[in-house]
Amino acid sequence: MGITLKKICGHFGTITRHRHKVIAHSRRAGILWQGLRHDLSKYSPTEFIPGARFYCGYKSPNEEERRVYGYSAAWLHHKGRNRHHFEYWSDYDIVSHQYKPVPMPMRYIAEMFCDRVAASKIYQGENYSDSHPLEYFMRSKTTRPIHPETSDIIERLLRILAESGEDAAFSEIRRLLKKSSHKKSL
Repeated sequence: MGITLKKICGHFGTITRHRHKVIAHSRRAGILWQGLRHDLSKYSPTEFIPGARFYCGYKSPNEEERRVYGYSAAWLHHKGRNRHHFEYWSDYDIVSHQYKPVPMPMRYIAEMFCDRVAASKIYQGENYSDSHPLEYFMRSKTTRPIHPETSDIIERLLRILAESGEDAAFSEIRRLLKKSSHKKSL
């Protein structure tokens, strides 16, 4: 799997279009500053080079990197630096002596929502509908290592999107952010 100029340009275009959609969604959600910083690690050599090498245009290059190597070094780097991924929110439980998912702060759940919707729009293109992000989420619901509280919130927001549209979903996100603003923020 060599890197060609076509793959470099394709990957750069995909991640940049995705980022711009997340920024637009973040503005609507009331978290513009987070949106402006969204996924900057994808431009680092650790993530960009494998992304270009495994670029195909219709799915995440991390999937192909996993198929070839059995893991994705780009994803391991990415999830450890981006708090909008539920995989970031895992910690050692001193009672059970195991790593377990912990609840995500609402501001990162909001960014995760923006990220999922933007990714669906980029990868689905003209076939996108507001039900796609929920369908994608539900496919691996039973095997996903996510805190139940976080899972319930993101699923509820994705259901609002699917049933009532973006305006209703972003309105609910802003309401939840306002409600949680008194809590400790990271």
